[in-house]
Formats: sequence, structure tokens, C-alpha cells
Amino acid sequence: MNDTLLRELVPAVIGVLVRRGAEFAAAEDAVQEALIRALETWPGDPPRDPKGWLVATAWRKFLDAVRSESARQRRELAVEAEPAPGSVAATDDTLWLYFLCAHPSLSPGTAVALTLRAVGGLTTRQIAAAYLVPEATIAQRISRAKRQLAGLPLDRPGDPGTVLRVLYLVFNEGYGGDVDLAAEAIRLTRQLAAATGDPEAAGLLALMLLHHARRASRTGPGGRLVPLAEQDRSRWDTALIAEGVEILQAALARDRLGEYQAQAAIAALHADAPSAAETDWVQIVEWYDELLGLTGSPVVRLNRAVAIGEADGPRAGLAELDKVDPALPRHQAARAYLLERAGERERAAELYAEAAHLAASLAERDHLTRAAARLRGNSELS
Repeated sequence: MNDTLLRELVPAVIGVLVRRGAEFAAAEDAVQEALIRALETWPGDPPRDPKGWLVATAWRKFLDAVRSESARQRRELAVEAEPAPGSVAATDDTLWLYFLCAHPSLSPGTAVALTLRAVGGLTTRQIAAAYLVPEATIAQRISRAKRQLAGLPLDRPGDPGTVLRVLYLVFNEGYGGDVDLAAEAIRLTRQLAAATGDPEAAGLLALMLLHHARRASRTGPGGRLVPLAEQDRSRWDTALIAEGVEILQAALARDRLGEYQAQAAIAALHADAPSAAETDWVQIVEWYDELLGLTGSPVVRLNRAVAIGEADGPRAGLAELDKVDPALPRHQAARAYLLERAGERERAAELYAEAAHLAASLAERDHLTRAAARLRGNSELS
């Protein structure tokens, strides 16, 4: 059975039920039940019309729920108006569901969970496994999202920027469980970019592809973090890089620059360099200038300082870093790196050790701890 096909059908099936009169939450619940039934029966008895089968099964599940709960009269009227079996119109509701899941009333966390369920077609268990959290936690998020949407006029969908941020959050969640969230985010972003023609959606897709191309080289034995400069570039996926660059070039040609296109341009310059030493840091700084102008983000300002340290020397980078809030995450790690390049090994080792205590993940903590130990060892030997 093609699980990807099954998930791709979910938005269309939800859309059919909603147009027939089901509220979004009820339609989504019914479709999830239909998916479970499909997983049980399709391997031995695959339907000739998968979409029609899912619609019919989900509609029956919805009607069963309506009848069992003695629904109000308007829902009974929807039951009486049940359409006759047959083929289902080829209407694409995916885009509508994207924006619905990014409704202004939802927090980013609930929006991500709802997007993975309603648009991605993932089960609660799959989402929980991918996030490495208890299934009950994801179930609560989805239930909260449905409660927030219940009774609201769905004429205030999320804006495109919110939709893109939700997809980027999905991509950045990493890998685990039955579903690779990075690959799932790429699949969903492809759909969005194709449906909207938005250069920023294309820029986000390019950014994801360029980052995903380095996946195999980003960790070493035991999950050890491998910095970009030390990665084995022969393991990078050149096909993904070429696709990402092509998509980015087409987006930039439309002259509607956005933050994801600028981030993708930086990633493309890294991907294009045959080695770390041959990276075009001057161009990267220029793109960071563009990105800072678009976002004003302190994180961008920090990354720009490191890039300046590469382009113009570590002292120039440290001077720029002095303009960044020292409370910002990874500030100490960035300062330690620039101090190391400036030859101040002892102070760099101290800051690496301090940064390790503030690390957001075990892999990052291990990397910073090893950096501190390496410099202390060098100091003792010199």
C-alpha cells in the first residue's frame, strides 16, 4: 500500500465532507477513522478508486457519529441529503486546509499538529513518534486546535507567512519515528509552492532541499554533530542541491525577495563551495545584509557577525558580535568560535564550556564540550 498516496488524499477527503455539511473537527475525525480502516483492509483488498473509497468510508463514519449523538436538526438534514455513491469530483482542497490550519486563533504548536493531521494525513501516534513526545500530548494539542476552531467563521484563514512558518517548524523538528518530518515538510511545501506560485513558498522549498541535501553528513558516529566546515561534501546529495538552486533562481528572477529566498541563497553559496576554505563569505555577508533588512532578527545579526568574521577576519566579527544581545542563544558559542580563530584559545575554551551548559540539545552540548576539551588540550601541549 502506498502510504504517501494515502496521506495526499486526506485534504481532498476532508474538503468533500466539509462541503457536504460536516464541521471541520467532525470531518477530520471521520477521515482519521477512515484512514485506520484503510490501513486494515487495503493491503489485502485495495480499492479501484482510493479517493472514492475514503470519501464513502469517512462519510459513513461521520453519519454514524451524527446519529449516535442525536445531532441537531440541521445535521439530520445533512444526513437525509447524503449523495448517491459514485465518483468524487476532482477538487483540490489542500491549499484551503493549509490556510485553515494556520488560523489566527491557533498557536504555532497547535497549528503544526493540526497541519500534520489534516494536511499531512498523519495519525496522532505517528506525529507523537516523530516529535518524540507522548501520544497524549499531541492528542491534547489537536483537540485544543479543534476546540478553538469550533464555531468560528472560517473566513479568516492564516496569512501566507504563517503557513510558511508552520511548514518550516515542521522541517526543523528533525527526524524520528515512523515519519521523517523533514521529508514530510518538503512534500507539503512542494504542494503549496505548486498551488500558489508564491516565490517565498518556492524559496522555502529551495531552502529545505539545500539543507536536506547535507543530511547524511551532518552527524557522525553515535549521533555526534559535525559542523558544516568539517562535513564530508562527497556525501552531499548533488541532485537535491541542483534542484534547490534551480528553484531558487526561478524565485529570485521574479524580483519579490523574501526571507526564505535570502536564507536559501546563503545555503546555496555554502552548497556551491567545493570546500569550506573556498566558501564565498563576501557574498554570504551581502545576503545576510539583505536578510537583516527583511527581518531585523537578532539571530540573523548574530549569524551575520560570524560570517563577517570569516570574510574580514575574526576581530571584525567580534566587533559586530559586540552589537548583539549577549543573552541570545548561541551567543557565547559564536564568541568562542571567533576567539579561537583569533588565537585566544584559553578564553575560547572557557566560553565553549559555558555555552555547553546552555545548549538546547545533547548533540550540541557534546559538540561544545569537545571543543572546549580540544582547546584545553592544545593549550597544555603548547
